[in-house]
Order: sequence, then structure tokens, then C-alpha cells
Amino acid sequence: MASTSPGYGITIRVEGSPELQPVALVTATITIAGATITALDVVESDLEKVVVDITCDTVDKDHAQEIHDSLSAHSGLTVRKVSDRTFLLHLGGKIEINSKVPLKTRDDLSRAYTPGVARICEAIVEDPTNVRRLTMKRNTVAVVTDGSAVLGLGNIGPAAALPVMEGKAVLFKRFADVDAWPVVLDTQDVDEIVRTVQLIAPAYGGINLEDISAPRCFEIEARLRELLDIPVFHDDQHGTAIVVSAALRNSLKLVKKNLADVKIIMSGAGAAGTAIARLLVLSGAKNIIAFDIDGAITKKSKANEPMRQWFIDNSNPNNFQGDIHQAMSGADVFIGVSAPDVLNEADVASMNSGSIVFALANPNPEIDPVIARKYASVVATGRSDQPNQINNVLAFPGIFRGLLDAGASQISDDLLVAAADAIADCVSSSQLNASFIVPSVFDPQVVTKVAAAVKLISRK
Repeated sequence: MASTSPGYGITIRVEGSPELQPVALVTATITIAGATITALDVVESDLEKVVVDITCDTVDKDHAQEIHDSLSAHSGLTVRKVSDRTFLLHLGGKIEINSKVPLKTRDDLSRAYTPGVARICEAIVEDPTNVRRLTMKRNTVAVVTDGSAVLGLGNIGPAAALPVMEGKAVLFKRFADVDAWPVVLDTQDVDEIVRTVQLIAPAYGGINLEDISAPRCFEIEARLRELLDIPVFHDDQHGTAIVVSAALRNSLKLVKKNLADVKIIMSGAGAAGTAIARLLVLSGAKNIIAFDIDGAITKKSKANEPMRQWFIDNSNPNNFQGDIHQAMSGADVFIGVSAPDVLNEADVASMNSGSIVFALANPNPEIDPVIARKYASVVATGRSDQPNQINNVLAFPGIFRGLLDAGASQISDDLLVAAADAIADCVSSSQLNASFIVPSVFDPQVVTKVAAAVKLISRK
């Protein structure tokens, strides 16, 4: 059975007569069904009945239903209620607005609003740079999406993408004390998106583009960077690239190889794949062979979009033209940002000794990490239930903390490299091992070090 996950956590309230020993019966039934029990509370107990709340992690919603059915099948047990803990967490949304100032007296009101607020408006008219000092702009980011490329879900539209954007805002606040707000747009027209973001930009200190499909995301980002005087960051590209680069730097250190010498195979040449490859080339990689839905990208591939043209110009130096299984023979590194089950066991077995496999497709990776670990020295995934999770939250909070603190207006390639190096440096030589190539997302030094590196580059 697949692993259980907190994302499918449930709480089941079950009633049974005392002579049935319902606590033991319920826990045994749930355990046999393959769930992971995380909490148990006896909420009622008398001579006639015992009521138990059991919290457990399941594999998926069908597994949760199986557990419900297994409990209901016992004569004398009654399932009163099943609560989905993930849905409960999202009830009413995950973010809200709170005032930073007291409003307890008329004096407070006079300073926060009329008439005092007029003085602040006039100060901004006199000196527009005051908007960063005297408004929320100094600490606020817009998380912008059209819902066209939500990870693992695809083109689900703006309303269905809103929970993801709310989650992003929660992460911004939790890890970097940045106030972020979802901006979900009911259009997938490039011109409309660009113009809308341009119109709302005065309220924000930065723009985080999220889950916009390629190749439109490239044009949107490029045009907004030209139009706006605040930094524009596409997390699906640059956040992923930064964390992959940091993880690979530490992995290569562990297996004692140099980036310039290794053969890298990439599955996926879209937004994330292009950004990863670009950053690795900037950091010294010389031999990347990329595969997309049409196979290997070679010198003869058609350049039907900018990201493919970049790969044609900057990858596959020996013009390899075989399939990905052939390419894996003698490879040192595999990076997957594509689809499940791209590789098989023989592919990983054919890699060089000290091989590195980053199978990052979510929720199902390019190869089962358990199989990959039989041969590879280092394995990473995008999953939270596996070691070495390549998680963008290692990057974007600290990057925007640094950008906002520096009052930056642009994001450079040097900044991306510096952020990757800062993340890698959070893992000391004494900590570095095959199961720990990137720091924990809860390590407080990550945001501090990334922000410091970003500020240093931004102020040069």
C-alpha cells in the first residue's frame, strides 16, 4: 500500500458498548486497514457506551472510506462522524487581515484615518518614495495566478487555485513575516494578465507569479519586469531552480564530483526545467541532455518557443539523439520535473557510481525513490514523506524578505545563484549526508541567510 499522509488525515468518532472494549477494537481495525493512528481521545464513558475519537492518516479519500466501512461492519460499533482534517483546516480560508495599530479612542481613529491620514497622502505626493516607508508596500507581495498550471492538478482555473495561493501567503508570513495576498485572475490572456498586474502594482513591493502555464509564463514575466519598478519572481521557475541548484551542490560535494564534469540528464524542459538548466549552466554545468515529450532536444530540434531555443543553444553538447533510457547509461545526475514512471530500475542501475537522482514530479515521481536508492548515492523528491524534499519554501520567503528590505526593483541571475549558495551553506559539513542535502524548511537560519545574500546582491 502507498504511504499514508497528513494531507488525508481524518478524525473518526465511534460509539460502542463497554463490553466490546471499543477502544481496542477500533484501534485494531484501523491499524489492520493500514492507517497511521496519530491521536486517540475517549470523549464519553459510562455504563451504556464509550465514545472514542480516533485521528489517523490515510492514503487517500478511498482509503478513508474503507476505514469507515470496516468500523461500521463490526456489530455493536457505530460510526457517528468522520471529519476530514484538511477540509476543516481550510474552512473560511487560511488568511485574514489584522490591524497593526490600535483603534481604541477617537485620537487613534484621527491618526489612522481622517483627518490625520491626509498628511500621509500629501507626503507621498510630495515624495513618491515615501510610499515604501509609510504604507504596506514595504512588506507586501501579490501572489498572482490564472490557475492554468497548478502543480499536479493542471488547468483548474482561478477559483480552484485560490486555496493554493492562500497557502503560499501563509508560508510567506510564517517563514519571513512577509504579508502576501492572493490575486487570482479570471483570464488566461497574456495581455490582460500583464495589464491587470501593472494596474495593481502600486500597492505591492513585489510580484510572485505562480502556477501560470508555459510558455505564457515566460512572456508575462519578461513584460512585467520591463514595466514595473518592483521585482517580479516566477516561483515555479526560479524558486524550483534555486532549491535544485542548492541540493545538487551539496550532493556533488557528498559524492566528490564537480558540476563542470558531470553528465546531467533532465526529464522535462518546460518552465521549471528551463530555469533549473539555466541556473546550473550559470553555476558551471557543461553537459546537460534534456528530454521533453518529443524526446531529446538536439541541435536539429525545432525552436518553436524561447525555452526550447535556450536548450538547443546551451545543452546536449555532443548532440545525443537516443532515448532517455540510453542517455541514462553513464550519467551522473538525473533531474526530473516531468511525469511519473519515466525511468525504470535498469536506468538507475546503468548510471555511474556515486549517482544522484532528483525525481521531483508530484505527487508521483519519475521513479519510485525506494528503487532508486538501491543504486543511487543520493535521491531527492518533491514529497514531504521522503527525505531530501526539494521544496520551494526554502527559497521564496527569504528571497522576498531580502528584496523588500533592500527596496529592490529587479531580480538578477547573480541573485538566484547567491540564494542557492545560501541555502546550500545552511547544511554544515558535519550534517551533510545522503538523507540530508538541504536544510529543514523550519530551520530559522534559512530565511536569514537567503535574505542577507539577496540584500547584498541587490545593493551592489
